[in-house]
Formats: sequence, C-alpha cells, structure tokens
Amino acid sequence: MENSSRRRLDSLSRHFFQPHQANQALFPNLLRGIRVSDVEADPVIIGGMVLDIQASPTIFAKPRTTTPGKVHYVPGGVARNIAECMSKLGSKPYMISALGLDMAGNMLLEHWRSAGLPMEGIRKHQDIQTSIVCNIFDVDGEVAAGVASVEAIEKFLTSEWIGQFKCTICRAPVLMVDANLSPSALEASCQMAAESSTPVWFEPVSVTKSKRVASVAKYITFASPNEDELIAMANALSGKELFHPIQRDNTGIKCPVESLFRRLKPAISVLLEKGIKVVVLTLGSNGVVLCSKEGPGFMKNVLVGTKKPHGFGSQLYKLMTESCPSDRFVNSATSSSKLYPFAVHLPTLPASVARLSGAGDCLVGGTMASLCAGLDVLQSVAAGIAAAKAAVEVESNVPAEYSLAKIAEDAGQLGSKGNQQLRKLLPFPPPARSSKHP
Repeated sequence: MENSSRRRLDSLSRHFFQPHQANQALFPNLLRGIRVSDVEADPVIIGGMVLDIQASPTIFAKPRTTTPGKVHYVPGGVARNIAECMSKLGSKPYMISALGLDMAGNMLLEHWRSAGLPMEGIRKHQDIQTSIVCNIFDVDGEVAAGVASVEAIEKFLTSEWIGQFKCTICRAPVLMVDANLSPSALEASCQMAAESSTPVWFEPVSVTKSKRVASVAKYITFASPNEDELIAMANALSGKELFHPIQRDNTGIKCPVESLFRRLKPAISVLLEKGIKVVVLTLGSNGVVLCSKEGPGFMKNVLVGTKKPHGFGSQLYKLMTESCPSDRFVNSATSSSKLYPFAVHLPTLPASVARLSGAGDCLVGGTMASLCAGLDVLQSVAAGIAAAKAAVEVESNVPAEYSLAKIAEDAGQLGSKGNQQLRKLLPFPPPARSSKHP
C-alpha cells in the first residue's frame, strides 16, 4: 500500500514540476544521496522491451529454401526478460523502457499489464516503432542467425525520459542497465545511481554493445558478460585490441574451466582494475565464474540498503537459507574479510534443454531477485543458475512460473557441487603471509 502511494506521489510530482525538478521538492533527502529505510523500494530495470520472433526448424535447415518448423511470438528484450524473471521470484521491478502503439508494442504492454507490474516508466508513443528481434534456431536450441531492429530504444529511451524517475532510481536497492541504451542514457542513469550509492548491474547485451561499458565502468558494481563480451569490454576499456577470443578445435571436447579461466584472467583483470566490483562471467555449459578484487567479505552484503524481505521475497529467502545456507560456499579461502582479488566457479545444473535464448537473462534475473531478497552474492548466483536451468527447459524466454522450492532445492545441490571447486579456482592468490623470521 505504502509502495503504491509513493508511486502515485512520483506520478503527481512529474505533472507539477519540470523533469529535473520532479520529486526533488517532495523528497529532497533522496536526491542528496540519503537512503530512505522506511519505504519499500523496488529494483529499477532500464533497457529494451522487445518482441522476439522465434523460428525453430524441425529438421536441419538448408540454405536458399524454407524449412518445416514452428514460429512463435515471444515477449523478449534483455531488460524485459530480467524484470519478468525477477517478478516471478518475488521482486517488483520498476521498468523504464519505450514502446510504440503498434502490434508489437500492444502485445508487450498487455503482457506487462497482466503481470501487475508498474507501467509508469514505460514511454509509449505513436512515433515509436517497437523493437523486434527475429531469431532462427538450430535443432539443438541454439541461435543460428538473427536480425535485430532495436533502434527505437536508443532513440526514445533518452536521458531526459529516464531523468523523470530519478527519485525511484535513487531509492532502489539496485539499478540494472542494459547496453541497448545510448551512451548518454547509460551515463546519465549510472550517475543518478551514484548520487545515492545505488549499486549498478551492467548487462552487456551483445559483443558490439558491450563496448559501451567504457564510459560507465567506474559506476558499475556487477557486470555479467559472456566470454566474447568480456573480450570486447576489456579491449574497449584498454583502448587497444589486446585480447582475442579463445580459439577452439572442432572435436566437441569441453575446455577445462581452469584452463579457460587462466586464459581469460588478463581480460577479467582489466574490468576489475577499471572499477567494476564483481564480474559474473557466464561460460555456457561450463557454468559461471564469479570474480572480484574486493575480497570474499564483499560478497556477504553488497546491497547494504536492502530492507527485510517481504511476501514472495521472504519465501525465497527462507527457502534458500534452509536449502542453500551461506556456509555451503564458505571455506578458509572465502571466509576472509581481507581485500584481495579472488574467483569462484559455480557449475551448471543438468537440464533437459528446449531452448537456450533466455538462460543468460534468467541467470541475471534470478541473481538480482535473490540479492533483493537479502541473500549474499554466492547464494544469489546459485539461485540465478537454478533459474537459468528452469528457463532452458521451456520454449519461452522466461518460464510461465517458477517453483521457489525447486529453485532452492537446485541451488542447494549446486552449493554442494560448488564446495568441491572453490579451492582450485582461486587464481588471484591472497597476499602472501608475512614470515615469522626477520
């Protein structure tokens, strides 16, 4: 009730004040960087809402001809998928995006409305051509080819539009921005978050757009690249083409995670040195490598301003702390409060794969929802991997519903697997102990 009243005040303030003044008169303490603890705050997601057209052949496709199969219209977009995933795990994300009044926009808006999620941040106008992505999948569920028409996100999701929601951003427990935003909108969003020390999660979206990290790295708490996006981000931050994708043979044999990490460590180090606090490196079937130079203690309480979880969030917190307690991931290597670079590997979970298109977004959505529920980073990433497992087993980008008990159960299994791997993936060694002898 209090939350909906606050949203109404936000809306009223935008009518009575100019965008840069909105909310400042009503809530001046927020804009001075002082967090409000007695108001239920929602995570803010800024980025694309996209209609995905997904074509799946039933046989191996041949060039220059049509192939039998199925075509589906699916709500998509990196930011939108993450927000939907979070909403099904107990969060109430506040979406800031842009949609047209066309068929695609109406489909996405109706889907959002039916979920009961806030719509005030979604810009709607007849001049906007809603973003559409057409993907063709192979018989294994991997994207074989795709075409993206997403120019409207850059053109209409401007820093001026985003600035109207400064109060909402400043009191959020976390802000997620996807790299579909223009560089100016990215920077404006991150600067607003920085004014109130709101943690920022950067989602790279694609190899090309991931390079937009260069102007905002100093503001970012979390970044979630895959291997190719990591390379592109490291080159953009270095200002040189120092890093190159890892070349693999065609034998189909998986490269050991330790070997992969050893080769990717220099690129990861660039991101950490440029100010990103935590790199959540996704390696497909090889799982996730979590890297930080802040020391393991930083992983315990990243979202300092997070209120006590409520509703579905409290259910997730309770189930996760029972099935996947924090000490499952803690050993002598990760319990130290000292600051030093370290890395932790969490493997994937076995799954019956139907489609892989939503896995990465649900990994991020599950992790963010868990952080907002009050879980620590390692628990949250475990929940994110469990959410990604559920996503690859359905045809849509985000499952129609999640079982919180199943998420906690899967994360609990992951915790026990992860314990076997924590020690051998600490390639950023802790400082050497001082000798007792002079």
